[in-house]
Amino acid sequence: MQCRVNLPAFLFLYLYMKSFASDNYSGVHPEIMEALQRANHAHMGSYGNDVITEGAVNRFKEFFGDDIEVYFVYNGTGANTLGLRALTQSFQAIICSELAHINVDESTAPEQFTGCKLVGIPNQNGKINAQQVSEKIQRLGDPHHPQAKVISISQLTEYATAYSVNEIKALSEVAKKHNMYLHMDGARISNAAVSLNKNFKEFTRDAGVDVLSFGGTKNGMMFGEAVVFFTKEAAAFFQYIRKQGMQLHSKMRFISAQFEALLCNDLWKRNAAHANAMAQKLAAALREIPQVTITQQVDGNGVFAILPKEIIAPLQQEVFFYVWNERMNEVRLMCSFDTSEDEIQRLVKKIKALVSA
Repeated sequence: MQCRVNLPAFLFLYLYMKSFASDNYSGVHPEIMEALQRANHAHMGSYGNDVITEGAVNRFKEFFGDDIEVYFVYNGTGANTLGLRALTQSFQAIICSELAHINVDESTAPEQFTGCKLVGIPNQNGKINAQQVSEKIQRLGDPHHPQAKVISISQLTEYATAYSVNEIKALSEVAKKHNMYLHMDGARISNAAVSLNKNFKEFTRDAGVDVLSFGGTKNGMMFGEAVVFFTKEAAAFFQYIRKQGMQLHSKMRFISAQFEALLCNDLWKRNAAHANAMAQKLAAALREIPQVTITQQVDGNGVFAILPKEIIAPLQQEVFFYVWNERMNEVRLMCSFDTSEDEIQRLVKKIKALVSA
């Protein structure tokens, strides 16, 4: 009996038009798909006991140093939540932006697995600063108060802006002063590296980051993230935490093969540079439309803009994107490794037609 997969009618629209909703909407880069196919040709050890995983770990060490610890997991929520779990006890607190992914978009997973209180503080262009964090570190040693233990930042931020090296170092200084850790959610770390024109190590380990969630899914991988520890102490029990947290992949080589391909021949940089460049082109075109206002600096692959309210719904009928702030009619337009200039031109043309109608 032969089976035929019938796609819903609306999916045929996506064959002709890509989304600006998220870089998660994009497919898998061909070089990543080839790596998955190569990994599929033989039997190998499970749970990371294979030569492909060994090779991928070595790739990370080339970027960050031989003494790091690297663990591969399924997704970003797993990477962030379990990385934070390795740093904390349940009576402690994690300080982050009020817009942080761990605070807004990961349900209650961080609280469930860490037991900690998340302390969200106001952001400026997606960022938090050392002074703000210092003001939130209170009543240390008081058993009636949650004990601040981790500062968590996103790089890129939720507004697709990039922390500078000096901004990260300032936050690290606060953390070290109070015997705390600095955690980085690097879901879009490759886009940040391209934007800053820095290598990964310069704005992570060298800037004082203790634990990094290194993203792959938003930059051309099918699935998979990495948790990178820069201190042995923090990684001491992570192999058990990963298993308990249901993030230990039995066929680990299919995550590892993707990372090995991503970190080889600068694929990570090529993908991120293209996505960032497309965002710059989109922002430049939108700035020429008087009825549209760009609200954030375009550091990475995201453009945030205020659109006339009446055009948002009809525009979403042709190209999907998210409304970021309904009160302001601010939308988020994300570019990916496979976004084309033609798609940007079609989007801009449609916006011009709608505002002129």
